[in-house]
Amino acid sequence: MSEKIKVRAVFSDVDGTLLNSEHRVMPGTAAWIRKLPEMGIPFVIVSARSPSGIYPIMKRNCFRCALIAYSGALIMDEDRKVLYNRQIPRQLAAEIEQFFIRNRFDMTWSIYSVDDWISPDRSDPRILREERIVEAQSREGTVADLAPGAGVNKFLCICAPGTILEIEKKVKAEFPGVEAVKSSDILLEIMAKGISKADALCRFCDHLGVSPQDTVAFGDNYNDVEMLEAAGRGYVMGNAPEEILQRFPLHAADNDHDGIAVVLDSLLA
Repeated sequence: MSEKIKVRAVFSDVDGTLLNSEHRVMPGTAAWIRKLPEMGIPFVIVSARSPSGIYPIMKRNCFRCALIAYSGALIMDEDRKVLYNRQIPRQLAAEIEQFFIRNRFDMTWSIYSVDDWISPDRSDPRILREERIVEAQSREGTVADLAPGAGVNKFLCICAPGTILEIEKKVKAEFPGVEAVKSSDILLEIMAKGISKADALCRFCDHLGVSPQDTVAFGDNYNDVEMLEAAGRGYVMGNAPEEILQRFPLHAADNDHDGIAVVLDSLLA
């Protein structure tokens, strides 16, 4: 390892970063993730996905690591012990759901609570596609079908192309007490106020007893920006939108060319 660089933890987004365009981890990246714990460096998966959407990646690649789900609303250690769980209260979640129904936005949505995934219409092609991508299944229902006392870690809105900015604007105006973050050109994530990948990175660093300045983070999209800023070294994947590439000086190769592995080779080999 370079004498000038201390790396005490590595954080990585999933879609577009850890996973290539075929939704698989590149061989060099997988090898590094298995090697990092042997070097005393924790690797942390950070995603807007639910835990059930992350577990297949871990199992397929023999990863044993901590995870941050729902963009920071849920943090679990490598033994799947919950370290942090922040939810939108049930009543507010029901109001958001009714807002979607009244406005008849050109979108569908899902409700996530810890590891429970509820969709109003499981037959919707957009939900079926999401299930295929994350290798998990939702169940049909509404906020009323959550377990007693449960709140919502995240709403995922899958919007029609070209509509997301209008929907995001209306959600923020109607519900200033939540976070609404665009994670792609069609995906809008809604979490409790104050939730972000950056906040989760700092919380996990507190858990480890390390400084965020001694961490490396990888991301590729708008909901990764704050995390990349919070890490000591934030790397943008080469497949990121041009706006994000221009915002950060540190770039990795794209997700189809082992971008994470190439950076870790330069820092730690």
